Amino acid sequence: MRMRTPRPLVLDTLITLAMTWVAVRLGQVSVTRGWPELDARAYVLLALAHLPVVLRRRAPLVVFAVVQVAGIAYISLGYWPVASALGSMLALYTVASVYSARIAVGCAAVMTAKWVYAGVISDSLSMTLVVSQALMFCLVLVWSGTLARRSRELARQLRAEQAERGRREVAAERGRIARELHDVVAHHMSVISVQAGLARFVLDSDIATTRSALGIIENTSGEALEELRRILHVLREHDLGGAESAAPMPTLAHLDDLLGRIRAGGVPVELSIMGTVRPLAPGVELCAFRVVQEALTNVLKHTQHSDAQVRLQYGQRELTVTVTDNGTGNRDGVIPASVRAGGGHGLIGMRERAKLYGGTISVGPRPEGGFAVRLTLPTSATGARWRDERTR
Repeated sequence: MRMRTPRPLVLDTLITLAMTWVAVRLGQVSVTRGWPELDARAYVLLALAHLPVVLRRRAPLVVFAVVQVAGIAYISLGYWPVASALGSMLALYTVASVYSARIAVGCAAVMTAKWVYAGVISDSLSMTLVVSQALMFCLVLVWSGTLARRSRELARQLRAEQAERGRREVAAERGRIARELHDVVAHHMSVISVQAGLARFVLDSDIATTRSALGIIENTSGEALEELRRILHVLREHDLGGAESAAPMPTLAHLDDLLGRIRAGGVPVELSIMGTVRPLAPGVELCAFRVVQEALTNVLKHTQHSDAQVRLQYGQRELTVTVTDNGTGNRDGVIPASVRAGGGHGLIGMRERAKLYGGTISVGPRPEGGFAVRLTLPTSATGARWRDERTR
């Protein structure tokens, strides 16, 4: 069962009552040490030297001043100084735990002067002992209060840094999810849009082509829904490992399915592979797959009468992915402004993915016509081992 932490005011009330009781008891036994017996004035001054401490968190300097004045009055009447010291000590600690070191040292000097004053007006106290005790107690109290203040400041700074890091992680995760949603929706909806236009165009003249287009629309929309469900499942799933194992991310092995959908959309695509095919880190393969997907989707949306080529080149330490087309512009006859300027959500997503995995990407028109996307991703000998460890 979890215990509740007492509220600060309740805790300070209990501490104040305990200190006041101890001070009264010390004042009562001071007679045995040769000090005057407590009277009504002494009890009132002892109360004023301790009871205000209950408000020390709300007004530390005011409380410190009140208890010091009450203590000086108590000492001036000739009573035992020790009985009035507890409240002022706690007040000094509170000031040091809230205010700067300069203010704390100033209050410590006031308290030290009060102790020296007690030694001066009393013949029974040794000045050497009084001064040494005053300096020692004030030093310990200021040092302890300063440590408490710095600890709170560090705790606040840590909480602020954690909150900021959490906001950055949330923003990064939102960006990743937005890229995934864009990749899924943009590609599949582009295929559906092209096939729907084709079906409407040949609806009355070519029933077979219409049925084929409707079948592609059905399959593509089903795949889009399945990928959206997978992304939503990842969002709801706390155990990312379990979510990934239940729905693996696309890899370069899925390129054939992607190219098939693009060909069905009316864009002939050729795939060529150079070098020795080998397993790469899952993130590298996902990055390469998404860039190919986005580039071919742009070909499908923005070009006409075009052929596309996808080339994978496996180097010793890097993977190069090139997607080119020989299109003559978008379906309105011009290259989109977002593509010319290097903007657009898809192109930004490609650049962010490449940057995330330490790669480079270039996007732009080709001198001989058409458009080219070239992605270079670093690989390492640990890529296969990383993938094996994730699939164990």
